Amino acid sequence: MAVIDQSKPAKVGGATKWVLAANLISPLSVLIGLLIWEVGARLFIDPFFLPPVSAIFLGAVELHQQDLLLTHISASLVRILGGWILGSLVAIPIGLLVGSFLNAKRIIDPYIHFLRFIPAIALVTLFIVWFGVGELSKILLVMYATAFIVMVNTATGVVTIHQNKRLAARTFGASMWQIFWRVTIPAAMPSIYVGMRLALASSFLVIVAVEMLAAESGLGYLIWTSKLYFKIDWMFVGIFLLGFLGLLTDYSWKMFGKHVIGRFVRSAANY
Repeated sequence: MAVIDQSKPAKVGGATKWVLAANLISPLSVLIGLLIWEVGARLFIDPFFLPPVSAIFLGAVELHQQDLLLTHISASLVRILGGWILGSLVAIPIGLLVGSFLNAKRIIDPYIHFLRFIPAIALVTLFIVWFGVGELSKILLVMYATAFIVMVNTATGVVTIHQNKRLAARTFGASMWQIFWRVTIPAAMPSIYVGMRLALASSFLVIVAVEMLAAESGLGYLIWTSKLYFKIDWMFVGIFLLGFLGLLTDYSWKMFGKHVIGRFVRSAANY
């Protein structure tokens, strides 16, 4: 009688091919989109208004040769990530406090819901007067814009925790501090994670506007000043790079959610 070795899973060639084919859908979609853009821009549209992809690539090469490309990328990334991290570090404890304690909510809530409707762009001049024209004012503006998104999501995550979880912990003799650390924070992690992801997108929006108004470097500055030289290809280089950097940082945050804190936010990190 033949013995079947079950120590190794069977390899299904057909299934593997389907997985590989499925993983190629997104890259192929992007390539087809770029090809349509290239052909359409060359045949039907004035390149001054919409340059083909090849011209945008050559514009990026030109900027790199002038040692401008990496300068603008690094300037924007430092401001975006610096403001996003600082905003999250400030917002998460406040959100946990507001969501956990009713009196804290009553005291802090009016300020949160008043300030979060004042756009960061309205405060550019004020922040420059307060903190100068250097990097600090730009990072703090991004921090301001992102903090309230994280704060509201964190507080919402705490408020929506089912009371049975806290009651079960009290039944087993857990103190309020233990409940906060062992129940409240882990249960609110998906909301914190999603709030930080949404805030990351908001930080890109804010930094472009800030760099257009009050900066001498960065991708927003590149887009804004390209019109002075009628360099539409440079303008599209800045736009492309914003989308690419946004895609890269968002993907990195998703991978962090899946592989580092996956036990808390696995479902939230799947999209």
